[in-house]
Amino acid sequence: MASRRILVVEDEAVLIRILGDALRGAGYEVYTAVNGVDGLAEFQRVHPDLVVADIMMPDMDGMTMVREIRKTNRACEVLFLSARSSVEDVCEGFKSGGNDYLRKPFAISELLARVAALLARHPDEVEASGIVTIGEYRLDSSLWTLTHNGTTHRLTARESAVLAMLASNVGEIVPSERLLKEIWGDDSYYNLRSLNVFISRLRGYLKDDSRVEIQSLRGVGYRLILK
Repeated sequence: MASRRILVVEDEAVLIRILGDALRGAGYEVYTAVNGVDGLAEFQRVHPDLVVADIMMPDMDGMTMVREIRKTNRACEVLFLSARSSVEDVCEGFKSGGNDYLRKPFAISELLARVAALLARHPDEVEASGIVTIGEYRLDSSLWTLTHNGTTHRLTARESAVLAMLASNVGEIVPSERLLKEIWGDDSYYNLRSLNVFISRLRGYLKDDSRVEIQSLRGVGYRLILK
């Protein structure tokens, strides 16, 4: 199997060297850029499987770069790095198209674990589960779209996977641990935060059909119900 390609976009010279060495040592093919403008150009040149991007950078910040990437590519995984870790910052990272969010400072071992988990769930390796009807909604988990009365929302790969899993277990509690292990690859605290953000976003997408509800069972998991 060919090495997975990773693009690291980071303006700190020491950190980009450390990340590059660690990722190459783990067997990945690594490319680098020092700001969002260069990162976008490098992305279009090498077509990486995963992007590791700082958020605060000169010329073009990481979130703006990823929004541009998402206009033409929804398959590439994106891991944001940032010292900003408030709930609002994390939510904004996911809204811009990120798949995961790692707070600085971090251990290289954690970064490598998150990279491996993201690539293990790369869309090219995920089987499409087809079309699912959820009340008045139509979920196409192969295209990551949710359609209602002619309006289509484009989901992320993980949003689509979470909703598909809930929809395949309508009326039943799906443990958070199961969602995290099957979709994220591990049930760490930061992945749980990511799951909570995704559930909030999915509720927003589903709000136009009052019969559809995602219930939270604190400390246990989630349940999709059709009233």
